[in-house]
Amino acid sequence: MKNLLNNIADTLKCESIRNSVLNGKFGIEKENVRVDFNGCMAKTPHPGILGDKFQHPFITTDFSESQVEMITPPLQSIAEVHGYLETLQDVITENLEGELLWPQSMPPLLPDEDDIPIARFGEKGIQKEKYREELASRYGRERQMLTGIHFNFSLTNRLERKLYKVSKAEGNLEEFRENLYLKMVRNFMRYRWMLIWLFGESPVSDPSLRLKSLKTGKKTFMSCNNAISIRNSSAGYRNEEEYFVDYNSLEDYFSSIADLIDQGKLLVDEELYLPIRLKFLPGTKTLSHVEVRILDLDPFEKSGVSKNRLYFTHLFLMYCLFKEEADRYEEQEQKQAAENQDLIACFGLNPNLTLVNLDGTSVSCTNYLKQIYEEIQQFAVKAEILDREEYRIALQEVNTFIQFPRRRSSQLVKLKIEEEGFIHFHLNQAKKYKEDSEMSGFRFHGFEDLELSSQLLMKAALRRGVEFNILDRSENFISLTKGNKTEYIMQATRTSLDNYSSVLMMENKLVTKKILESADIRTPQGFDYREILPASSDFDLFEGKGIVVKPKSTNFGLGITILKENNNEEIYKRAVNIAFEHDSSILIEEFISGKEYRFFVIQDRVYGILHRVPANVKGDGKKSIRELVEIKNQDPLRGRGYHTPLEKIRLEEAEQIFLKGQGFDFESIPSANQIVYLRENSNISTGGDSIDFTDDIHESYKEIAVNAAKALGVQITGLDMMIDNVSQPAGKDNYAIIEMNFNPAIHIHCFPFKGKNRLLNEKILDALGF
Repeated sequence: MKNLLNNIADTLKCESIRNSVLNGKFGIEKENVRVDFNGCMAKTPHPGILGDKFQHPFITTDFSESQVEMITPPLQSIAEVHGYLETLQDVITENLEGELLWPQSMPPLLPDEDDIPIARFGEKGIQKEKYREELASRYGRERQMLTGIHFNFSLTNRLERKLYKVSKAEGNLEEFRENLYLKMVRNFMRYRWMLIWLFGESPVSDPSLRLKSLKTGKKTFMSCNNAISIRNSSAGYRNEEEYFVDYNSLEDYFSSIADLIDQGKLLVDEELYLPIRLKFLPGTKTLSHVEVRILDLDPFEKSGVSKNRLYFTHLFLMYCLFKEEADRYEEQEQKQAAENQDLIACFGLNPNLTLVNLDGTSVSCTNYLKQIYEEIQQFAVKAEILDREEYRIALQEVNTFIQFPRRRSSQLVKLKIEEEGFIHFHLNQAKKYKEDSEMSGFRFHGFEDLELSSQLLMKAALRRGVEFNILDRSENFISLTKGNKTEYIMQATRTSLDNYSSVLMMENKLVTKKILESADIRTPQGFDYREILPASSDFDLFEGKGIVVKPKSTNFGLGITILKENNNEEIYKRAVNIAFEHDSSILIEEFISGKEYRFFVIQDRVYGILHRVPANVKGDGKKSIRELVEIKNQDPLRGRGYHTPLEKIRLEEAEQIFLKGQGFDFESIPSANQIVYLRENSNISTGGDSIDFTDDIHESYKEIAVNAAKALGVQITGLDMMIDNVSQPAGKDNYAIIEMNFNPAIHIHCFPFKGKNRLLNEKILDALGF
């Protein structure tokens, strides 16, 4: 089988293989120590707001109660899995009170060993606790506080089948895939030192750290001359001695691990701290993926690892899979590979370092690096991987490190520690990342193409341990699953809670009006039209009156024009035409005075109320309206397509018409402090500002909103109401409901321009039973 696997390099001649070679599933596991604002390890329990650490699929603890562990699900791309990890970081950071996530693999200031709390999992997790007690006894609690990144990778079934077919391998597909993974792991073990040289990030520990020697039992200071990764050195997170397992077949692999357990050298197989692990489906011997375990936390990255490193690690794994190998991978070769790892980990900053080649001869580390890099680059060219910009950039970064070793992060980390001190440098980084998490709290990184409301719902689901699956990305259609319960949601608020007829009623503005009127709830008076000609010719009926012209079925304020005075027939007719461009029927209604408020109703309760201020700019006496809009649109909270809390202000026909009614155009220069409105309607979707009024409005209006939802039989709605004076109780003629929306945005209530986050993403999950 080995010779046949060597021939898989020839499969790259096949276009189908080249097109599939980067297909895979990717996952990340990461640990961070929680610390206080002085850089001391936090002794507090795992935050309860982050859920049950024994059952949570994404957020748990590692060895210690003070170590948060983040686990992404397997995802289709590195961009998605990196984004998922960063979002986990944001969620955890946002829910820590007076604490930070330590961004370095080497521990912060630790208390006495007995005061390092072992993780507690309750009655159901008693075996986990016992295992951790044994680890504490064997290795010491301090050593267990070293943390890092685990990169999980699996080949797709599609790629495995293609390779199997093209290589014409003997045996069945399952045997073939086992040997694919074993070959990848064997070559990874041979050349793993390269990843440590490139990406090692633990060159120094705090002077206060003393770890128990696994040989003498005495505690000593952690120090290696020219170290690049103490964590990956023989003094770091390792077994009591170097153990070697047989990777030449899966049967031999299991047998060699069983021997170590029988000899009492290991408690269980997961105690074998290998640089890379074969992973199996729970309770089986079926390979599922490999786990790369040698990546240190990068203090210069909020998430602990850059996308470039992940892209190169993936490329490195595929190189290991396709690279030819000679003979069996015996213990002597494993010893040489382990010696190279230790040399790099302890002396990787030494430019004159010498390693051991596969044939046992000495070789310059620099020359060895260049040799492997050239092989990886040649593989990437043959596989047409360099056509992918992200991999090309990652490879270029690695080449820069090889050409200019002082540009590696390990060198920069060491310099920063020398300048600021070990604790202060990492503490400052942790504080910066906390601020960044708080600023980007509305994003689900890696999924920014989804509407922001969908991102927020997914983010709330993540915190609760609810798994999500994107069914249709373009439609923002997802499923949420926890245990045996699954719900299907579109655009965050279209759920199984509402029946189809209720949605259709809200979609049809005319039907909505008639149902609300029958419930004795005030709506604007007006007429409905099915043809342009009669609507256009009725200008005389509305002349001099404030009116709203809108499509019968619309959303996001599309096709709506508000004419406060309606004294220009040309503008009136254009408003009619705009409305008909969005629907075959339109409504022309009276303009209701007062201010507009959006009520968000979930299951007969108002959870959020916003006053939406129409798109506007403030003059300075120098800049034009166009220039002022451009400046305001630079706000990072403003974007396009509902991916940010606020939308950019547009300069289109509707804005032009409204400005013309005020005697302005886009080039007009407002006087200093003059507020100029670009639209009458106040939709956030057209650039409006949102101000929370949930606690500042008379309860009678909330009752009307709930009654309106009941009248249409809806569970979730965004209801727009015009109100003269929010402090006065509702009467017969001081309010009117102008619209009810079947898929209202939640992000405007979660991140208002001014006011409190109403956590509607959490409320929707509550309503769905999660």
